[in-house]
Amino acid sequence: MATIEVNAVSRGLQGTGASRRLRITGKVPGIIYGGDHPAKNVEFDHNGLFHQLKQEAFHASILSMIVDGKKERVLLRDVQMHPWKQLILHVDFQRVSANKKIHMKVPLHFINADISPGVKTGGGIISHVMNEMNITCLPDDLPEFIEVDLQTLEIGAAVHLADLKVPKGVESVQLARGDNAVVATVQIPRAIVEPEPTAAVAAEGAAADGAAPAAGAAAPAAGAATGADAKKEPEKKDGGKK
Repeated sequence: MATIEVNAVSRGLQGTGASRRLRITGKVPGIIYGGDHPAKNVEFDHNGLFHQLKQEAFHASILSMIVDGKKERVLLRDVQMHPWKQLILHVDFQRVSANKKIHMKVPLHFINADISPGVKTGGGIISHVMNEMNITCLPDDLPEFIEVDLQTLEIGAAVHLADLKVPKGVESVQLARGDNAVVATVQIPRAIVEPEPTAAVAAEGAAADGAAPAAGAAAPAAGAATGADAKKEPEKKDGGKK
């Protein structure tokens, strides 16, 4: 991949007021620090930097910073955004040395989820437990992303950090500490299923509702008086006299 270039200009004025005035003119205040040189205050064109920040690679790549015509290799370390406006308030970049390891968070790219047995035949769904990975490596070994292949994942199975194929010279920070964390899993979606009633429960319910008795049950004899009939008042005699 081609190196991403960032253009910057040195700035002399510092402080809240100076930074506010910069933003009004469409500029973004920032700083470059680290390496064998002192920290340097710089400014960037807001629109150009805003569009570069939308690129995933911009956040996990060695960038070529051009300051007043001189190039420096840097990493993006921090971005401060306005709480609700699409406005960059401040950016921090760190210089890198070719022979010193760096600590970075690299995005994970999940592939072959649709052909994994757990999804294709098991009806499961992929759950991404991690979306980025903490790594250490030399600047020249820094990957843009790390792939997570899910093509063999079964229902209930998981991919761990130790299962990932990382480029040569790249080391997982968590794995180096003995933490073989889960990266992704395949699970069956939760669903509420009402159990079917048993035959005994169904019969009791039918009897309570006045339904016909189940097969084999004795039916009332024809002409037998029911409780309601037995309580009827006796008929009065003709004439009404006793």
